[in-house]
Amino acid sequence: MKSINIGLSDQQRQGVMTLLNQDLSDTYLLTIKTKKYHWDVIGPQFRSLHKLWEEHYENLSMNIDAIAERVRILGGYPLGTAEGFLKHASLREHPGDLPNANEMVSRLVADHEQIVRNLRDHVNQCSENYGDEGTADFLTGLMEQHEEMAWMLRSFLEGEQMSSGGDRDSAEAIKIPAEA
Repeated sequence: MKSINIGLSDQQRQGVMTLLNQDLSDTYLLTIKTKKYHWDVIGPQFRSLHKLWEEHYENLSMNIDAIAERVRILGGYPLGTAEGFLKHASLREHPGDLPNANEMVSRLVADHEQIVRNLRDHVNQCSENYGDEGTADFLTGLMEQHEEMAWMLRSFLEGEQMSSGGDRDSAEAIKIPAEA
């Protein structure tokens, strides 16, 4: 194999690829969970959740390919087995458990937020530890996508918590400070 001369040492590239393979594993597992919930959701919010989750897993599938290609760009090979994904993922499955729609949404919010935290850390590591601003920028874009998906899902749950008059429970409201 021809050496890669992109301004990163083999050690730097290997460190970044390790992070990317964790992100790939988490994204793959989240795609499976989102697809499963897409299939299994029932209740009055079926149509809206079914459509939302279809959009989410389609976006996640594109991200899987982009992450795997980033690993290849850096000269490595992405994980590609269920065993590998489960071993390297920070997310966990819930086999045999079929929650209601609100619990499905809550679990997906938690998973997206976990991925956001991981990506935030990986962005910092890519910049500070490995000097790879390209991958840091790439991961920042992924982080922003997960933040948006988590927000959409949280908005669903917040809508479920509104009073019958459409007002939010004051204990649940987020206080926004007045401008100085």
